[in-house]
Amino acid sequence: MKRLLILFALLICPLGPATAQRPAGYPRSYDDLIAAARAEGGVRVYGNADATAMAELIAAFRRTFPGVAVRYEDLESREIYRRVVSEARTRGAGADLVWSSGMDLQAKLINDGYAQAYQSPEKPALPADAVWKNMGYGVTAEPVALVYNRRLIPPGRVPRTHEAFEALLRAGRVPLTGKVATYDPARSNVGYLYLTQDYTITRDTGSLVQAMAATRPWLSPTTEPMLEAVADGRIAIAYNVVGPYALTAAQRDRRIGVVFPRDYTLIASRVAFIARDARRPAAAKLFLDFLLSRTGQTLLAKQWLLPVRSDVRAPRLSAQQQRPIRVGPELLVNLDTIKRRRFLADWRAILTQGSK
Repeated sequence: MKRLLILFALLICPLGPATAQRPAGYPRSYDDLIAAARAEGGVRVYGNADATAMAELIAAFRRTFPGVAVRYEDLESREIYRRVVSEARTRGAGADLVWSSGMDLQAKLINDGYAQAYQSPEKPALPADAVWKNMGYGVTAEPVALVYNRRLIPPGRVPRTHEAFEALLRAGRVPLTGKVATYDPARSNVGYLYLTQDYTITRDTGSLVQAMAATRPWLSPTTEPMLEAVADGRIAIAYNVVGPYALTAAQRDRRIGVVFPRDYTLIASRVAFIARDARRPAAAKLFLDFLLSRTGQTLLAKQWLLPVRSDVRAPRLSAQQQRPIRVGPELLVNLDTIKRRRFLADWRAILTQGSK
């Protein structure tokens, strides 16, 4: 399970002046929201961005809004979903702000009534498809990557498109057997999301999956084990890896290479919403606005949590290359129980056939 870390130090340490100023361009009524948030005392956030990566942003938020503490709990996307549902059922104390890369699970929570509406002052700076019902806000724009071991996949053989990746798998089936990795869509929410999006974009995904199946791929429930296996050479290449984690690992370890396919690259987002039963709704609104502000987006970009805003400097792919996953009802389609069961059955059948 992903590490759980609550930033207690940020709950108790004063980090700035005793008064907060309304951000430039915000309406005067925002002063009342700040006062209400200070009266609430703090905000509880469920998120699956790494807690260490969030530390600088949380410290900046505390300096901007002294008196509003932050309790950030680093959880896996399925655990976030489970907690929100169970805590609402039992009326237990839960998150005020829910923020997760499990876009489809977030959409289901919103659709099922676990969110409340809020029109952020930052909304005009966001792409139209990053906001759904004034409830779900796409905070980041994270490309999905191919990750490879630089020694095992030399420069001339690195695939730059999905077609080239399939060709590499078919030409090198024997040497790549047991050396290819991807998420297990039955155990990984993001793995299921990315793979179903691939099928939506192109029918050629079926052929690519068959080529992967022939290599008897290693299926991982999470990202970190895949990146470690690529680094030490147990895995030569991994498909559909969360881009920010891949880039962070490659920055630390020169054995890891990262490619964003030129034909298309999925762009995922971490979706945030304010919980319907939030006990500190004003503080949750402040924290959401800070995530969406230029300051917050710039701090996220430093951790490779690339900004959804276009007015923040960050590495970007061309518009032709990007295939953003929209925040909206389309995400609910593949969560249908029968459709999911059928998809996973077809996936297992391809794997079984490919291993023969």
